[in-house]
Amino acid sequence: MDTEPLSLSKSEIEAIARRIMRPIVLVGLMGVGKSTVGRKLATILSLDFVDTDHEIEQAAAMTIPEMFEQFGEAYFRDGERRVLARLMDEHHGVIATGGGAFVNDETREQILANGIAVWIDCDIDTLVQRTARKDNRPLLKDGDPKEILSRLHDERAPFYSQAPIRVASADGPHHDTALAIIEAIDRWL
Repeated sequence: MDTEPLSLSKSEIEAIARRIMRPIVLVGLMGVGKSTVGRKLATILSLDFVDTDHEIEQAAAMTIPEMFEQFGEAYFRDGERRVLARLMDEHHGVIATGGGAFVNDETREQILANGIAVWIDCDIDTLVQRTARKDNRPLLKDGDPKEILSRLHDERAPFYSQAPIRVASADGPHHDTALAIIEAIDRWL
């Protein structure tokens, strides 16, 4: 797992960006920084950014917690799959997915075939701290967040590990994680 980003010049970053022909799709557990790092990554690479959770809420005209409460997780995951397929077809530069998106077989196949899948990983204690900052995580509502996040990590790691790129998100500047992703993509391309 890459943890210490090297320094890249502006011209090196521009050269890497020119070689990226598919959307960069960020996967990983809630709280790893997919949205925040994704915005920074898109800015550095001069690409557009889209967050699937935001797009799903717009398409459904309700919040994700409302969807979970009214219709359940399966309904949400189906909508997530359809929205992500649309976004991938539109060739967005950087796409941040929901934590469970890459677990869905169809969604994972779509990302692996048509995108650059990047697993952002993070230690559980940091995830507990980060997810405690927001009260909009339906899967963390009923139980101990550390236990739930540990279980989700164990269950989802076999799926996330199918992403060709894995980068650690530490408790530091998002810029460092974004640069680590760029360097990992450069090695992968």
